[in-house]
Amino acid sequence: MKHFIDINNFKKTEIDEIISLAKKIKKNPKKYSSSCKNKTLGLIFEKQSLRTRLSFNVGMQKLGGFVLEMQSKDIGFDNKREKAEDVLNVLSQYIDCLMIRNNNHKQIVNLSKENILPIINGLTEYSHPCQILGDFLTLQEKFKNYNNVSIAWIGDYNNVLRSLIHLQNIYNFKLNIIIPNQIFKNYKNEFLKCKNKNMKYFDDPFEGVKKSNCVMTDVWVSMGETNNKTKYFKNFTVNKNIMSNASNNAIFMHCLPAKRGKEVTSDVLDGKNSVVLQQAKNRMYIQQAILIYVLKK
Repeated sequence: MKHFIDINNFKKTEIDEIISLAKKIKKNPKKYSSSCKNKTLGLIFEKQSLRTRLSFNVGMQKLGGFVLEMQSKDIGFDNKREKAEDVLNVLSQYIDCLMIRNNNHKQIVNLSKENILPIINGLTEYSHPCQILGDFLTLQEKFKNYNNVSIAWIGDYNNVLRSLIHLQNIYNFKLNIIIPNQIFKNYKNEFLKCKNKNMKYFDDPFEGVKKSNCVMTDVWVSMGETNNKTKYFKNFTVNKNIMSNASNNAIFMHCLPAKRGKEVTSDVLDGKNSVVLQQAKNRMYIQQAILIYVLKK
């Protein structure tokens, strides 16, 4: 049984297969309009969602499948009435695959080990692999020689960055991680375990974006976080000045939602080098490829 929990669970050939399939679906969607015929995808959201909800919902229907969205409390998936494993056993009698977005990565990992249903990680506090694979598709569309791309991440050490690091460890592209030192010190040991010659740390955004083809950011405080760390992000707003120090025609990426005037200015977010809507659109093709991949016998 196949699951999609974290990028570092996969080999390069497997990631290449998913990306290649996403490209084929995008190019000829009609060819795949029955790929998930008579299959039902269950969606459980314990956190807000726009792009992940839409991309899985619309994506599965365009593959000929059905979608059932459920609330954890309504079906007793919150462990109060019965064990999550028992709920999963019941769900497996009705649906073929389950995507979960929650704040408990350990639970998703443990449920996948039960091999009751194919499980897809739609975002946890630890990682966001669907987002990063969608972004990788966008990068491949923008850069023919994507292996030589240089990415600068500016902002927090969060779930999106963690999945980006997992991808970098597989493809070995250049990645500059630019984070306030007050925050980075809490993750230094984790960073060192993943570090390689093409991954570097900076605490100066202007310096860190030099020669980068792509500047990525995300909100400074993630969903559900109560820690007020915004005080550490002075001078970390991606603006025209920072973008001007990157490579010529460097693209700007943001997984959205964005806090305008915080991690990015509106002129960059809405500017000609911003690919945020292309990122959002590509989420659907990646989700479709992931669904076909995990449901394939």
